[in-house]
Amino acid sequence: MSVSAFVRITRPHNAVVAGFTALIGYLVATGTLILPSLLLAAVVALITAAGNVINDVYDIDIDRINRPDRPIPSGAISLSGAKIYAVALFAGGIALATLTTALCLLIALANALILILYAAWLKRTPGIGNVAVAYLTASVFLFGGAFAGIEGLIQNISLAAIAFLATLAREILKDAEDVDGDAAGGARTLPMIVGIRRTGLFAFACACGAVLASLLPSGDWWGPFYLAAIAVVDIIILAGAARGVRCTTPDCVRESRATSILRAGMFAALAVFAVAAVT
Repeated sequence: MSVSAFVRITRPHNAVVAGFTALIGYLVATGTLILPSLLLAAVVALITAAGNVINDVYDIDIDRINRPDRPIPSGAISLSGAKIYAVALFAGGIALATLTTALCLLIALANALILILYAAWLKRTPGIGNVAVAYLTASVFLFGGAFAGIEGLIQNISLAAIAFLATLAREILKDAEDVDGDAAGGARTLPMIVGIRRTGLFAFACACGAVLASLLPSGDWWGPFYLAAIAVVDIIILAGAARGVRCTTPDCVRESRATSILRAGMFAALAVFAVAAVT
């Protein structure tokens, strides 16, 4: 077992981005950042990393087909070692969350539980698993806002709605990419039930909902710069989702790069939110 494998299994890029998103949530809610808000990034990064590890633990059979190079199926990390690692990461995240606020701690506990349920059961429940991931992504904005109290959480509801719908679109398209491996692993996902074409149409509808949510006034940061910048982001999100509409096979969805484009759009949205909050 190597140190690099323990880093890789956490999907560090995702964990760091999630932590950064919590800071943006606080920035949008308050218009500033303070030193204690760095705790938010640490809590979210640790719990996200733990969720990624526990997900690999439960997905070992599927990953042997879809992603045999992942640390557990490749033998870089043992199954028992991964389980202990996940527990340690969850414990570290929750421990740090006790240093924030009661509302933040509540969200952290709820999200840790949902991450475990997702890996063990929800992922294999058609549609519900996708909704769980979309909620977890959106809740990071709420978590960041909650550090400023209930008013901060409410301030970030519109941002959470954008994140929820855009993530839902991406998640169901990712399931469409992985139909073959998921079927071999015994999972039953939305694309396997309704078909890839209908999945693409639903993803596009979610993307349209995210665009509409992005145009709703919310807070002092909503203004000319935000409208101009978010229009570009909205075009990227719609373009990504539209690529999945024409597909009827998993290979087509992968080759369309729809999920990658949606991911790029979501990263661009984070940048827009951050800049708009301080201008």
